[in-house]
Amino acid sequence: MKYALFLLFSLCACLQGSAQQVEFKTFIYTSNDLGEEIARHSELVNRKDRGYLGDLFNASKESLKGIASGYVTSFIDLGVNAIGSLLTRNARLKEEWEETVKAENIYKTKISTVSEINDFYKEASFEGAMDPKGMRFDGIGCLRLEDNDTVFYLSCHIDRSKIDRIVKHSKFELVLDTLIVSPTHSNLPNTYLDLPYSFAERDNFTLSMNIKLISSWMNEIVQLQKNQELGAFVLNVPVDPEELDEKGFLRYVRNRNDEPVYKIVGESFIVPRSYMGYRDKDDNYKNIWGTGEYKLEIELKETCDVTEQYRENWKKDRKRRKKLMEKESIWENGWQTISNQRWDELAQSWVITTLQAPAGIITKDVIDKLGLAPE
Repeated sequence: MKYALFLLFSLCACLQGSAQQVEFKTFIYTSNDLGEEIARHSELVNRKDRGYLGDLFNASKESLKGIASGYVTSFIDLGVNAIGSLLTRNARLKEEWEETVKAENIYKTKISTVSEINDFYKEASFEGAMDPKGMRFDGIGCLRLEDNDTVFYLSCHIDRSKIDRIVKHSKFELVLDTLIVSPTHSNLPNTYLDLPYSFAERDNFTLSMNIKLISSWMNEIVQLQKNQELGAFVLNVPVDPEELDEKGFLRYVRNRNDEPVYKIVGESFIVPRSYMGYRDKDDNYKNIWGTGEYKLEIELKETCDVTEQYRENWKKDRKRRKKLMEKESIWENGWQTISNQRWDELAQSWVITTLQAPAGIITKDVIDKLGLAPE
């Protein structure tokens, strides 16, 4: 049975004139069965030389109950970019229009853990820094809702067909299991103007995700390895309008033994354990290695192109934009970030909430109601 220990990343972006909320939830999956699979592959490779994995089947059977248990944190940088060319009343040439639309065709958001997570493995090891016993990390997922409807969902796990790479090379790969995405429910065009995504104006929508696994550890000769990148993964999904359902969504689910349609390229080393020798009750000094601390850096990116039809009608579009522009834009005020951290006794987790929004709309009343504090 699998359990989910997750990181919850959330942000509410408030826009002047119309209330709007954007919330992403990003999960870091764990599995109490993964270690057993590694053990089985290890025994097939070498039962004698790799005997230290033999007791892996007796690993702790404690589990997390409910998706609310575990580490909960947040991310920033989910706001849309202020585009200078849209904030001026001066006449614009076609080249300026092209530059404006080109900027709107890219949306990026970066998701990072606030602090290191210390449970890549279930328990400490007496065998060594790269002992995979009790490995629990099992992939990530990301969810976005609009009015309780799922408009974006992505889930990937460790590729079970390549477990032997963990045993032989201390490396793992990820495979995409589920994807729900819709261009019309995306963050494009990336503008504060009320311009919906239109297939008549934009095409070649592509979703990209980049993941980096980073770790710090201390080795046996007291050398600190600080913020070392252990691996990286890249996913690119071009969305064909012909593959969308009647509601405009691409829905993809991979059966367990199927080859993935959309491949995640890349690999990562498993997290090295930090050395932390200790003395037992008889005052004998022994070697022990920790549970593995790590951080994740994730970048989600949406891109598209301009259709020729849209480009030919650039003058008409310029007039439309002028009508939509506000006399005074709150985006000129810059951004303010406020955050809050609290311990949730029920979920046994730290909850860190970060709100990033135009400074002009973050009032003291908003801060007090959310229980946040300016950075």
